[in-house]
Amino acid sequence: MYKNNIPDLNRRAFLKRTMALSAMGAAAPMALNLAAAGEAAAFDATDYKAIVCVFLYGGNDYANTVVPYDLPNYDLYAALRGGNPGRLRGNIAYGHAELTPTALTPIVAQTLTDDLRFALNPSLTGVASLFHAGKAAVQLNVGPLVVPTTKAQYQSAGVPLPPKLFSHNDQQSVWQALGSEGATRGWGGRIGDLALSSNANSLLTCISAAGNAVFVSGQDALQYQISPDGAIPIWPAKGWAFGSGQVSATLKTLITRPSSHVLENEFTRVTARSMQMEEIVNTALAPVNLTTSFDTDGRPNGLANQLKIVARLIGARNTLGSKRQVFFVSIGGFDNHDGLMENHPGLMSAINEAVSAFYAATVELGVADKVTLFTASDFGRTLSSNGNGSDHGWGSHHLVVGGGVRGGQFYGTAPHISVDTDDQVGQGRLLPTTSVDQMGATLARWFGVSDSELPVILPRIGNFGTSNLGFMS
Repeated sequence: MYKNNIPDLNRRAFLKRTMALSAMGAAAPMALNLAAAGEAAAFDATDYKAIVCVFLYGGNDYANTVVPYDLPNYDLYAALRGGNPGRLRGNIAYGHAELTPTALTPIVAQTLTDDLRFALNPSLTGVASLFHAGKAAVQLNVGPLVVPTTKAQYQSAGVPLPPKLFSHNDQQSVWQALGSEGATRGWGGRIGDLALSSNANSLLTCISAAGNAVFVSGQDALQYQISPDGAIPIWPAKGWAFGSGQVSATLKTLITRPSSHVLENEFTRVTARSMQMEEIVNTALAPVNLTTSFDTDGRPNGLANQLKIVARLIGARNTLGSKRQVFFVSIGGFDNHDGLMENHPGLMSAINEAVSAFYAATVELGVADKVTLFTASDFGRTLSSNGNGSDHGWGSHHLVVGGGVRGGQFYGTAPHISVDTDDQVGQGRLLPTTSVDQMGATLARWFGVSDSELPVILPRIGNFGTSNLGFMS
C-alpha cells in the first residue's frame, strides 16, 4: 500500500534527531532542547547554494520546446503536427531549417531512443549556447508519478496514479507539493525547513517573486514574497495615508502595537515583522547594482524582472547572512489549445532572455556553480495537433541550468515520436519515465540534503530505483 505519510516522516525525523541530543540532559529547558534540535537538523552549509524553480503555468508544449531534429524523427513530428511538404513550417510544426541554429550536440556522445537528435525551440538560442558550454542540461520525460508506471498499468488502474491528472490547478500543486490542489507544503519548502538554521535570518530561506506559491511553503519555513522592485511595503503605514503623514503614523502605531487579545497580538506581531523585514531587505539590496542587463529591448518581460530581483537577493547574501535559499518565479500563458504558433514562440523568447541573463548574473556575482535553476510546468501536452494547438498531457521535458550542472547532456529516457507506443497514453501524451520526486531528490542532494533526509522531503522517493538522476555535479 502506498500512502502520503509526510507528517509521520517529519515526526520520525524530528524524534530521531532529538534522541541524538539526549546527552544534553533532561533537566535542560525545553526551549533550549528545541533550539538544539533545530541546529542538529540542519546540514552543513559552509558555502552558499540556491535552487530556483521557474514554473511555466498552463502546461508547456514539450514537443515545440525540445524538438526532434534528425530527419526520420523530425518527419514523424511534422506528420503528427501538420508540417508542410519540403519540411517547411505548417500548422503547429516548425520547419526543419528553423531548428538548425538551436540543434543540440551533446558534449559527450549519446545514443537516444530511435537515434533521436533534438533541437531547442528556435527562440531558445541563449539556452542552446549554455547547453553547448556545459551549463545547461535537458531532463527528458519527467512528470508526477506515485510509482513507476507502465501503459498497461495506467489503462487498468493497476497502480496508484497522481490525483486528478490533466487538471491545471491540481497538477500545478502536484508538481510543487506532491499533492492535489489544497496542499499546504511544497517540496521546496520542506528543503527550506532543513536549511532554516543555516541562515542568519530564517525568513529569507524560501522566497517567491511570483506571489503565493505552495512550492516554497514548508512546515516551519514561511515563504517570503518579494516584488521585482524589492521588499513589499505596507504603503498606507509608510508614507501619506489620505494625504496626511499624521494619519500614516497613527495607522502604523495601530497595526504594530501589542495587544492583550491573542489573535490581534499575533496579527500585529506579523505586521511589525513585515515592516522590519522591508527595511532590512531593501537596505541590503540598495548597493547591489548588477552590470548584467536584464533589459529585453523595451519589451515587457515579467520573468526577467523576477529573476533580476532573485539575482540581486543572491548578491546581498552576505549582508543578509544567507547560506541556503530556495526561490520561486513563474511565467504564464502556456495553455495553448489554440494559437500555439502565435503564442508559444514569444513565451520561449521571454524564457531565453530571462534565463540567459540570470545565468550571466550568477557569473558576475561569482556564484554560477552555487545556483541551479530548473523549469517545471503543470504537465506537457499532446504530440498530435488538435487543429491549432495541443491539449493537456502528462510528462514533459525540462531544463536545468547552472555552473554546477553536468550540462551538454540529456538525462532520462527519450520518448518515441509517436502517438501509439507504450511510452504515451493517447495522442502523444507522454507517460513519465522519470518522476518529479527523482528530479527533486537530485536537486536536494546537491543542495546538501542527506540521503536519510530525502524521505522527509519526498516521501515517495523510495518507490523509485534511483534518487540521483546524475545531472548535478
